[in-house]
Amino acid sequence: MEQIIWIPLAVIGLIGGGALGWFLGKQQVRGQLRKEIEVAQQEAQRLVEEAKQQAAQLLLQAKDESLRLREATEAELRKWRADLRKEEERLRHRREELDRRAERLEKQERRLNERQAELERQAAQLQAAVARLEEERRAALEQVAGMTAEQARQVLLEMIEKEAREDMARLYRQIEAEARLQAEERAREIIATAIQRIASEQVAELTVSVVPLPNDEMKGRIIGRNGRNIRALEKITGVEIIVDDTPEAITLSSHDPVRREVARIALTRLIQDGRIHPARIEKVVAEAREEVERIIWEEGQQAAAAAGVTGLHPELIRLLGRLKFRTSYGQNQLHHAVEVAWLAGMIAAELGADVRIARMGGLLHDIGKAVDHQVEGTHALIGAELARRYGVPPKVVNCIASHHHEVPQECIEAVIVEAADAISGARPGARRETLEMYLKRIQELENLARSYPGVAECYAIQAGREIRIIVKPEEVDDLAIIRMSREIARKIEETMQYPGQIKVTVIRETRAVEIAR
Repeated sequence: MEQIIWIPLAVIGLIGGGALGWFLGKQQVRGQLRKEIEVAQQEAQRLVEEAKQQAAQLLLQAKDESLRLREATEAELRKWRADLRKEEERLRHRREELDRRAERLEKQERRLNERQAELERQAAQLQAAVARLEEERRAALEQVAGMTAEQARQVLLEMIEKEAREDMARLYRQIEAEARLQAEERAREIIATAIQRIASEQVAELTVSVVPLPNDEMKGRIIGRNGRNIRALEKITGVEIIVDDTPEAITLSSHDPVRREVARIALTRLIQDGRIHPARIEKVVAEAREEVERIIWEEGQQAAAAAGVTGLHPELIRLLGRLKFRTSYGQNQLHHAVEVAWLAGMIAAELGADVRIARMGGLLHDIGKAVDHQVEGTHALIGAELARRYGVPPKVVNCIASHHHEVPQECIEAVIVEAADAISGARPGARRETLEMYLKRIQELENLARSYPGVAECYAIQAGREIRIIVKPEEVDDLAIIRMSREIARKIEETMQYPGQIKVTVIRETRAVEIAR
């Protein structure tokens, strides 16, 4: 029992001692904290005092700066006001000076108006006096000259008109000569550059083909029994076969060069094979036609490649290849087309024009000749329609249609193609013509020149490449001969077909003859 009582008393003692220690510790901490708070409050009070002192100093500095700026501003304003007063004073003096000047000008204007009125009165009096004198002079001149003033004016006008026409003709010839000299120099340079860069083979073909035979006995085999073989050949090929006395040769004649070539190839193969009868003829002609079509396609492609023209429709390439079998004055048309394309491209490059358009126009300018025997119209218009149908650019179509001036030329490339065509056709050895055609052209040229009024004589010289016209001087003056030369040249271009170019020279000669006795 004693032990039980002793244990709780011990526990109570321990608890009581711990609580007392905790209480005492807490009081010590509180005292320490109170001291720290007081120190912090003192520090805060010190900082506040320092801040107040700094604020007061800054306020004083701000007041001093504000006062300084205010004084500076007031000084500047005083200076500006002084300047303004000076400017106002100057302007006032200026305004007074202007007012005095305006007053003086008004006085001068009144004096000038009065003087002008006086001068006008004097001028009116002088004009009246001059009119009276002019009337008296005119009456005196009419009395002396024996003609009226209107008649004298007409004579004077005629004299002035004649002098003006002579001066105009002289000036016109001078300007034309200068322009022609400059144009010829530039043209010679361009054309020489183009021609020096091109060379093409010379060929001469006719509208007939000659097929050699191994012997004259072959003529009978070609004709066949009762002429059945030659009739079959002519019917299938559409070509006239001429068997005459020419030894060891027969002639094929047709205006269609492709048909003539088909017949030539077929007949050559039949002669080599020796088997000649209608069935064999039909087969060989079909093979020859296929071969010619292949040749046409290849030649068209080679021509386009040689001319540097791409993107053409296949039908245009085929028509281009047909020109291989077409000639004009002995000049092969396919070679001519390629040559014109080269020349046109070179000239376009020299002039800064579109080289692609010029080349394509030059290559296709005679494409209508491939079908002109099948379609109505001129080869230029036929070719233009074909080109338009197969998607050729409009400028190229105009080059084709206008290279013989059947339609107006709308671009510089059209002029270049025309020039290149003339160069290719007119160069030495390019073309040839028969004596009959030459004499006919000479006669047409002279008749055309004689159809103009005032022509006394005309002569075609230099193989028809120049026409010289002598006019009557009393009927045609200097200005009229210039106009006549242009009209005759234009008429020749519109009505005649000729290779190259024709020079028109009109001559007017006035002779004064007097005999001394």
